[in-house]
Amino acid sequence: MDRKNQTPQGQIAQVIVEFLEVAVSSIVFLKGFYPTRKDSSPFCIYVTLATLLFVMFFGWIWIKHNACVGAFERRRYMNIVVQKAVHPQLADYIHSVITGLLPFIQKGLVERVVVIFHDKDHVPLEKFVFKLAVNQSYGSELEESSLEFALRAFLIKLTVAGPLTKPLPSDSSWEITAYFRSLPADGAKDKEEDEARLWIPTDTKAWMQPPQITPIKSMRCDPLKMQLYLEQPGPSAEAEDPAS
Repeated sequence: MDRKNQTPQGQIAQVIVEFLEVAVSSIVFLKGFYPTRKDSSPFCIYVTLATLLFVMFFGWIWIKHNACVGAFERRRYMNIVVQKAVHPQLADYIHSVITGLLPFIQKGLVERVVVIFHDKDHVPLEKFVFKLAVNQSYGSELEESSLEFALRAFLIKLTVAGPLTKPLPSDSSWEITAYFRSLPADGAKDKEEDEARLWIPTDTKAWMQPPQITPIKSMRCDPLKMQLYLEQPGPSAEAEDPAS
């Protein structure tokens, strides 16, 4: 659908989805999860369906850390160079999950979109959290150039966020998870109900102690408010970990 024929909320949701698809790719590249240099080895990726259904913990697909090559290419987006996932399976996973959130973002139902890196026991090691709010009463014409300028700053920040993160073990995995404020109300259109049924609760384990939070970037450009921050196990949780 042409953005000009959409409501402001529909336009902003489309921009958010396109941005998140690039941002998630940038985060996975930042963590060095897959090699970027192409060779003759196959790209190995194991996918297990897991999507969300209820308010709080909602996730989609689990990807095993394996020997994968040629996963990213340098592309230009919002007039800056980014690392875009190009391997078909990896790119399709990111695209499918993020675009699946489009109708829920448009209605203001999505509170957070999170990229979670786990250890072999599915305990989170790090979480990159995008907390967002779309003004549902906004009725003016969307200034897309101003919005893209604000979002571009998030991608620039991600390129220099490496020192904030920690190395991943070789047997780690990752997934995209969303946290919903609520699900579509009873009586919603059949299509919305079908889309909601695609999401099931994630099996990601919770930390026993409050996490350590590191802000990365925030912005407010009506009708969108967004924060990006990094969550890691708190010092007390790390001290209790016998493996540390």
